[in-house]
Parts: sequence; C-alpha cells; structure tokens
Amino acid sequence: MCGLVAIFDSAGRRAIDGAALARMTAALAHRGPDGEGFHVEPGLGLGHRRLAIIDVAGGAQPMASARGDVVVAFNGEIYGHEALARRLRAAGHRFATRSDTEAILHAWEEWGEGCVEHLDGMFAFVLWDRRREMLFAARDRLGEKPLHVARLEDGTVLLASEIKALAAHPEVGRRLDPRAIEDFLAYGYIPDPRTILEGVQRLEAGCTLSLRRGARDAPGPRRYWRPRFQADAAIDETAATPRLREALGEAVRSRMLADVPVGAFLSGGIDSSAVCALMAEAATRQVETFSIGFAGSAEDESAHARHVAGHLGTRHRAEEAGGPSLAALDRVAAIHDEPFGDPSAVPTMQLCAAARRHVVVALSGDGGDEVFGGYRRHLWHVREEMARRLVPGRAGRAVLAALAAAWPKADWAPRPLRAKSTLRELAMEPLPAYFHSVCAIPDALRARLATARMRRDLDGYHALEVLARHAQDAPRDDALSWAQHLDLATWLPGCILAKVDRASMAVGLEARAPFLDHRLVEWAGTLPRRLRLRGGEGKWILRRAMGGLLPPGILARRKQGFVMPLARWLRGQGGEEARRALLGGAIADGGLLETDAISGLLEAHRSGLSDHARPLWLLLCLEAFLRRREGSSLAGA
Repeated sequence: MCGLVAIFDSAGRRAIDGAALARMTAALAHRGPDGEGFHVEPGLGLGHRRLAIIDVAGGAQPMASARGDVVVAFNGEIYGHEALARRLRAAGHRFATRSDTEAILHAWEEWGEGCVEHLDGMFAFVLWDRRREMLFAARDRLGEKPLHVARLEDGTVLLASEIKALAAHPEVGRRLDPRAIEDFLAYGYIPDPRTILEGVQRLEAGCTLSLRRGARDAPGPRRYWRPRFQADAAIDETAATPRLREALGEAVRSRMLADVPVGAFLSGGIDSSAVCALMAEAATRQVETFSIGFAGSAEDESAHARHVAGHLGTRHRAEEAGGPSLAALDRVAAIHDEPFGDPSAVPTMQLCAAARRHVVVALSGDGGDEVFGGYRRHLWHVREEMARRLVPGRAGRAVLAALAAAWPKADWAPRPLRAKSTLRELAMEPLPAYFHSVCAIPDALRARLATARMRRDLDGYHALEVLARHAQDAPRDDALSWAQHLDLATWLPGCILAKVDRASMAVGLEARAPFLDHRLVEWAGTLPRRLRLRGGEGKWILRRAMGGLLPPGILARRKQGFVMPLARWLRGQGGEEARRALLGGAIADGGLLETDAISGLLEAHRSGLSDHARPLWLLLCLEAFLRRREGSSLAGA
C-alpha cells in the first residue's frame, strides 16, 4: 500500500521538472511513511511513497527490471504473487526479491498488456517500458486502489494516487466541473471517471491505459474486466454452501499474509463477522479486532461486535465515535480532495486511526452487500419490478403517478410506510426508479438549489447519465443482478472503496477486502437469485455458509448502516453551526446554489416537520471542500 506519481512527456523527451515531481510525491507522504523513491530519465519521472508490507527490506520503489529497461511504481498488494513468481520462474524469469512489485515487472515481460489478467489483488500501477516507449497504467478489477490522470495541453500526462498530488503540479487546472457537483449532490460522491476538477479523471476499475510516445491519437482506457452475472440454475444450496465457505476462507487467508501485524475491522454485521470468523479459524495466534460505536444511539453496533469478538475469542478493542462536527468535515475534505458525503466517512477515519495504533494491515467486510445482494434497495428493486408487471403500460404507470402525487408525504416514516415514495418509483421506468432510490438529494430539490448559472453550466446534464451508461452492460433478465451490477460499477468504487482507501491511507494503514477477491465475485455472479435473496433477506447463501461459525443472532441480523446521528445533531448544537457555514461561507459566495433554498431546508429540518439531514450534510461537505480549496493548492478557478 503506497502512493505513486508519474510525469510522462508523450510528445518527446523533454526534461522532467524535478521540483514538481518532488512536490507531487511529497503530497502523498501519508500513503507511504516508510520510504521515498524516484526514477527520472528524459521525458519520464516516477515518484513513490512506500508503506512496507511485503519484503520490507527488498521492495523499494520505483523498481527496475534486471536490464533496467522496465520500471514500475505500484500501489496495492498482489496476493498470489508467490504462486505467480513460481510460474514465471518456470518460464525462465529470475527474481532478486520476494516483493510482489517484482512479480509485476516479470509479468509485464512475459505477457505485456495482458499481465493484468494474471494479477490477483488490489492494485494501481504505472509501468514504463523504454524499448516500446510505452507508459502503461492499470487499476484493479473492483477499484480498491485509486489512480488519477491529467493531460496537459503540451502533451504531458500526469498520473497520481490522489488528486492532491496532481494539484501540486503548477500546470494542472483548478476549475471545478459543474457536472461533478451535480453528481455529488445526487449521489453523495463523485462517480468514476469524473472528479471535481475539469481535466482530471480517475481511471475506472478494471481498466488499463496505454500511452505511446509520439502517438498522434491519445487512446482512451481499455476495459479488461467487468463483473458478469450469468446464473447457473444447476447450482443448489448443498453445493454452494461449502463452496462459498471455502472460497471466502481462501480469500481471507491470502489477505492475512504480511510481514507486519494484521488485524480486522469488526462491526457486528454478518460481513465483517464472517471475515473475522474465518481469520480466527486460520490464525496461529489471537486475532486483533477493532470496532467503533455511538454511545446512547440507536445506530450503535458495538454490543454486537463485542458479542462476536467474545464468541470468536479475538483480542477486541472498541472506541466511542465522536459526534458530527464541522472539524470532522474538514478532515474528510482534506483526505478526499473533493466533496465526499458519506456520513460514515467520519467514524471510518476514527476506526482506521484506532486500528493503526496496533496493526499495519486490517481486513474488512466491504463488498459483501454488492457481491451477494445485501442492500435493502436490492430487495425493493426486485419487488418493484414484480409490481410493475402487474400494472404494465403507460395507463398503469399514469394511475400510479396520480396516486403518488395525491399521497401525503411522510419522510419520517420507515420505508414500508412511505407509500408516496414507493408509488412514485413504481410509476417510473426501472432505471430512473433505481436512481431515485439511491439519490441523496432528489431531482426537485436539486432543481430548487441550483442557481441560473449552475443550470447554464450544466447545459442539460443530469446525474442519471452515470447509471444509464453502466446499465447498457447490465444483465436484463434478473432485477437483482441488474441492481448489483450498477452498484458494483458505481457505489462500490466511488463511495465505499474510496472512503476506506482515503481513511486508511491517511494514517498509513492497509485495508484489505476478502469479499472482493475477483474469483469469488465471478463465482457469486453464477448463483441463482434464490441463493442470494430469499424470504425478504439478502445474502441468504452467506448466512447459510457461516452457520456454525457465528452466533445465530448475528446471522439473523438485518443490515444496519455505519452512520452517525445526523438528524439530532442538526436539530441541536450543529444546527446553528450549519446555518452560519451554509449561509455565510463559500457556497454563498460561489453563486452555484440558492441560499434561500438552503435556508428553507435548515428551517424545515429544525422544526421537525421534515428530515433534511442527508441533503444538509452533503451541503456541509461541499462547503468544507470549497472552504479548504480557497486556502489550499486547489485554490483558483
């Protein structure tokens, strides 16, 4: 787990600005506190910050091949690198270290651009091949590790693990992308490949980028992997249960390998509990587990985590989360370099900091919901699709739309009682309905918030286009697989994995997610729906597979979000702070959002008539980013 930087002159061999390369690399010091390295030659500069996990003594980067004509800077872990090295040795390659970085070099020499198909792990890397005069960049299949790209007008291409490293280069533009703001307000994060800055993009998960010096046309990314859903009706519970337990167990064991202390996050939910149970089963010594809770809050899961830890016999450490605050929002903005609105980002930062005091690597349960259909929205989408078949055609949809318009609004009620929202979604086509279900700030409210300038800058763009692009490749014969596909392409890399990567790397901690083993993901895509969703509960086969390892009460628990008590905070001490920040800060000065509309949200929430905690939190996140931008290297538009 590290941070990388690259400066590539695609037009020629101009001298690299060494000072800019050094500044960009220094901006990633938090990702790699154990060392710094550079490789510079005409037209190319690579910078690297290292967090030493494997082959602590011999894995320094950038790393060059034996002949010196191939150089790589790498962020991540190749879990099967020892087996990969054995294959490559059998083909005649000679290794000088035990590091997984060297395995990438030899894999490139053996398979060229196809090397990524032989890599098992989480990774983002940039590789220079002098003989081919090619710069090759790659990102792992599910998007666990980030990689950002900026192309300058003079033909220079910049790549870096985080936006702040690119922003340290004097030629990178600082203009905000209004489409990114629309995406953020709709989703609560900015989905790949867009970033908050015009001219800076993220390489999407499962993609590579090949740049040849002197090439006239700049190629775009190439996708080498995407999740596939093709159910095998022959798979039954009897065969699937041991297969899942074996596959997940192998994924856990491979992620426990390290030359530094390893632990795990434990929330008390089934995903993290399953990972911890399989760790305890494989470990030769007591497993270290970590949790964070919200004392006195309905959202607190710490008692469940303690129960699982006691059942498994782990050495468990629990901390109490701090409440929402503007200072915490500033920290989120600082580590993400753009607006990021998932409220769980704050306790995730605290959890990572607590774990880092004892371990250097922590396993997580991230990905279980996306891979096995565990979100409540997955269930609701399946049910809505069944209901739509009962009222087909435009006439049926028109009746539902009329009912939705007439039904009283009840934001305070549990979803089963919010008939207005359900009827509205049933009246829609599946894609806009699913967009509505994941939307953080609904269309009507975003329209009220946007100023005339913002609408003009958007030029007709709507955040639905993000899901529409991915829906083109989604399976059409199963509503659950369709929803999972969209989440794997957007929510997982853009929100969940971005949150964990930035929070963990901010404190020099490596987070590993066994559920995102690509072989496990591919196998899960063959499961019939009845093994993923049954009896109104998702992850059905996972619950069966963990029987006997976890307490029955944990297996039966419904999913509970890792969230803070925002609504109460905004009606109490945070309300006035939010008012001052939103009505007298950078948003008010920027001219993108209507302060009258924001004031209305604040008053409606304070009165208790409506729950606008989510939209207000997103606006505060945007405000925190804009405020930091005014006084940072991102300043200037």
